[in-house]
Amino acid sequence: MRETSIIAAALPLALALGGCAATQPGGPIEDREAGVTSGSECTAERTERFIGQTASSDTGAAILAATNSRTLRWGPPDSMFTMDYRPDRVTVMYDAQSRITEIRCG
Repeated sequence: MRETSIIAAALPLALALGGCAATQPGGPIEDREAGVTSGSECTAERTERFIGQTASSDTGAAILAATNSRTLRWGPPDSMFTMDYRPDRVTVMYDAQSRITEIRCG
């Protein structure tokens, strides 16, 4: 019974902290749907030129176009992500200075 009460007490804190991971002032953090036709499959072959650039909505739009992706997922530093695979999604990781460090499909 004690374990149940500890879990019940910790759940609101875990949910609150999870929300903090998804928000960062001034940073591009939300998944974004692009105006690309449904069923587009991400190809990250032409993304090297974006590494080191500043993460922004303009850069994100260019990455969406270059990868032929439908969805863009930003990856702030020290964040956790679901491991579900989506062939139409590109994930763009960036560091604390908002510099793009990695681009991958899925």
